[in-house]
Amino acid sequence: MSQKLLLSPREVDIILHRLACQLIENHLDFSETVLIGIQPRGIYLAERIKALLINEYRINQVQLGYLDITFFRDDFRQHAPSFEASATRIDFLVDNQNVVFIDDVLFTGRSILSALTAIQSFGRPKTIELLVLVDRRFSRHLPIQPDYYGRQVDAINDEKVRVHWQEVQGEDAVYLISKNKLQP
Repeated sequence: MSQKLLLSPREVDIILHRLACQLIENHLDFSETVLIGIQPRGIYLAERIKALLINEYRINQVQLGYLDITFFRDDFRQHAPSFEASATRIDFLVDNQNVVFIDDVLFTGRSILSALTAIQSFGRPKTIELLVLVDRRFSRHLPIQPDYYGRQVDAINDEKVRVHWQEVQGEDAVYLISKNKLQP
C-alpha cells in the first residue's frame, strides 16, 4: 500500500477556518441552526467546527449533536455483524431548525441518505445542509452534493481517503491510500 498526503496540518487548519466562516456567512448567530456530526468519524470535524465558531468567531449559541446512522443504512442487514453502533446524542429538537450535517468524507452518498432518514426521529428541520472535509466527487451513487467542502478529490473506487485527527491519530492530515498492484 502507498499513501499520498492530500492535506497537511496547516492546510487542514486553513480549511477548517474557511468552513467556519462560510457557515457564519449563511447562519449568522446560529440561533436557528444546529450542527449534527455523523457518527463515527464526522464528530471530530463537528467538534472542531463548533470550537472555532465559539472560540475564534465568538458565536455563543452553537448546538451540536451526534447522529448514529447504523440501523438506517440500506446495507445494514447484509453486514450487521460487522457494524458497531455508536451513541446518538441529540438533546434538542430539530423542528424548524436549519440542520447542518457534518461528516469527514462524502463518498457514495449512502451515509447521508441514512442520516436524512434518521434525523426524522428528532423532528422536521426547516432546511438540511451538508458540510464535509473531503468530497470524493466522482464516486457518488446517489444525487447528493455537499453545500460546504474543504477539498474535492478525484479518487478511483479502490483508493481510500483517510482523515487523521490530532485527537485520535496524533496529527491533522488527509491521505489518499492506494493498493499497490504488482506489475507483470
